[in-house]
Amino acid sequence: MQLERHIADPDVGIAVLRRAIELGVDHIDTAHFYADGFVNSLIRAVSNDSELLVATKVGAVPDPNGPRPVKPAQKPADLRAGVEENLRSLGVDTIPLVNLRRMEVGPGLAATGDQIVDIDDQLAEMISMRDEGKIGGIGLSAVVTDTVRHALPAGIACVQNPYNVIDRRFEDMLNLCADNGIAWVPFFPLGSAFEAFPNVADNLVVQQVAADAGITASQAGLAWLLSHADNVFLIPGTGSIGHLEQNTAAGNIQLSRAALDALDAVGADTVSMPVEPPVWPADGR
Repeated sequence: MQLERHIADPDVGIAVLRRAIELGVDHIDTAHFYADGFVNSLIRAVSNDSELLVATKVGAVPDPNGPRPVKPAQKPADLRAGVEENLRSLGVDTIPLVNLRRMEVGPGLAATGDQIVDIDDQLAEMISMRDEGKIGGIGLSAVVTDTVRHALPAGIACVQNPYNVIDRRFEDMLNLCADNGIAWVPFFPLGSAFEAFPNVADNLVVQQVAADAGITASQAGLAWLLSHADNVFLIPGTGSIGHLEQNTAAGNIQLSRAALDALDAVGADTVSMPVEPPVWPADGR
């Protein structure tokens, strides 16, 4: 999503993606509703250069004249239209992985009115598109644990939910995914501008662990995620080559047992916290 900032100079965004491929990144998370297909067009420009697993998402559409950049699009017909848009903007016949953004949990949009759609109706459409060969795997995003458990028979490939070292409200979902061979893809792995998701790098314990290890606080947060569970796949967004290089370097960092224990304790009190409903930030982004 951070590649949206390069809409006036697409070559800069393409350079970020090419550097990611050089660094060994082979999993790119996107959506057609990121700048109405612009980000997908950047990925299309580089996707033939390597064996990328491109994961996209459906469940929202751009709303340039609305109060927010996107709006819910939860109906089965909307999901199919979203897949077709992603197929066109990515320039592929099959998308390896498509996440259904359910909007059951924060942050961001909440489904209301006729956009509240039964999960079984949505899964039926996703399964149909998988059977047709339009998509490879089905993922879920912004969901509660009961939804994941209910959807297991559909063959869920991954789950995307907000999660990081200082916010572990979805620990039970991570464990459910691990027990069922489902990839756990935490979004906001380093926090966000949303009030309920503070910046991981601002946490004093994270900063101390990083200083002791000679790494950045962001790297400490990412390294903890990779150490915490075997089914974690990271998608820290960036539009900067410098930040990209720092983020990918976290994959080679081995934190000490004492450091891991200290970081475990940081988010331990959030494991049983209630899940907040979706709320858009005050600045509308």
